[in-house]
Amino acid sequence: MSKDTMPILREQDVVPFRNRVREYSTKIGMSLVNQTKLITAASELVRNMLKYAGGGQVKLEIISKNAQTGVRLIFEDKGPGIADIKLAMQDGFTTGKSLGLGLPGAKRLVNEFDIVSKLSEGTTVTITHWKNVR
Repeated sequence: MSKDTMPILREQDVVPFRNRVREYSTKIGMSLVNQTKLITAASELVRNMLKYAGGGQVKLEIISKNAQTGVRLIFEDKGPGIADIKLAMQDGFTTGKSLGLGLPGAKRLVNEFDIVSKLSEGTTVTITHWKNVR
C-alpha cells in the first residue's frame, strides 16, 4: 500500500497536496464523485490547519479493510488546540471570520471522521473515504 507525509506550511502547499490526494484516490479507482468529496474535505481541513495552527503535516495512505480499499488522511498540527470539540463540530460555530462550516462539513463528506485535540498541544483529524461507499 502507498504511504506518504506532506508538510503543509504555507498556502502554496495546498495545491500540491490536493493533487496528491487525487493521485491516491485515482490509484485505487475511486469514482469522480467520491474523489471530489474527499478532496473537498481535505482542502477544508488543510486550510483550517494553516489558518488556526500555522500549518502542520498530513499523512496520506491507501488502506484496506473488509474487502474495501480507501484513502486515509491524518492531519496533525501543533497549534493551540480546540477547547470544545463538540461545539466546534456544530454548523455555524467559528473562532475566525468564516461561516463555521469547515469541520462539520468535512465530516459529512467522508465515510469516517475522528478528531482529537489537546489545548496548547495541537489537533489531529483523521478522515477515511472508501472507494465505493457513499
